Amino acid sequence: MKIKQNIPNAITCCNLLCGCFAIVKALEGNLVMAAYLVGIAAVLDFLDGFAARLLNVNSPIGKDLDSLADMVTFGIVPGMVIYQLIVISNNLVIDGPAIQGWSVYPTFSNPENSGTYLLKYFAFIIPVFSAIRLAKFNNDKKQSDSFIGLPTPANAILVCSFPLILYVSNDDTYMIYTACLVNPYFLAATSIIMSLLLVSNIPLFALKFNTFGWAGNRIRYIFLALSALMLVFLQFVGIPLIVMLYILISLLNNLTKKTENSVTN
Repeated sequence: MKIKQNIPNAITCCNLLCGCFAIVKALEGNLVMAAYLVGIAAVLDFLDGFAARLLNVNSPIGKDLDSLADMVTFGIVPGMVIYQLIVISNNLVIDGPAIQGWSVYPTFSNPENSGTYLLKYFAFIIPVFSAIRLAKFNNDKKQSDSFIGLPTPANAILVCSFPLILYVSNDDTYMIYTACLVNPYFLAATSIIMSLLLVSNIPLFALKFNTFGWAGNRIRYIFLALSALMLVFLQFVGIPLIVMLYILISLLNNLTKKTENSVTN
């Protein structure tokens, strides 16, 4: 019985390990590997909750452990990624669509003389607001089947898609995205906007399947189908669009529910 109870916690600890390794890789400048580790951690984060429901085991320790692991993997890591991207952006020479001095594992020079030097510290707004988000989640019983505010894994996945778009997607068609993703002002603004979404009061649906029937999971199946299509046709560029789609579908779902309630009343 004790082994059964600790299976979800073991999965959560693997999530935490991925977060620790991702921090190391981000510090080394290997943002691609850090992004992949966050992707693995996101799968593990889904599986620990799924395993807990499947095995019908739940505990306060498991809930707290999950939030602590999420704080490392989905709070600190995206902050580190944005920080490193802004440092890198200060060392790049952009000439029209061409970007020079580009490498998968960049050698950092001293950005002290850059006018955007202080912008890199905006990245650490993300860990702070992630901590607030997770603390609110742990003390809000209304978030058992849905979320209030953007979940930390969604934010981390969006942020960690940036190095994948920059370093893995080498096709010329991606240059339009590159112009944004190497802009320190865009990166700092992203940190602020995503942090505000983390602590917003916007209700968002959760990808929790208590059953696999269509009736109770229609919105989830539609979202997953559209997400799969985006990944197939847009590859890594589709990842931030999927997060935006998640927010948009949630807003439309909230509006539909509000309309139905008004009609019923």
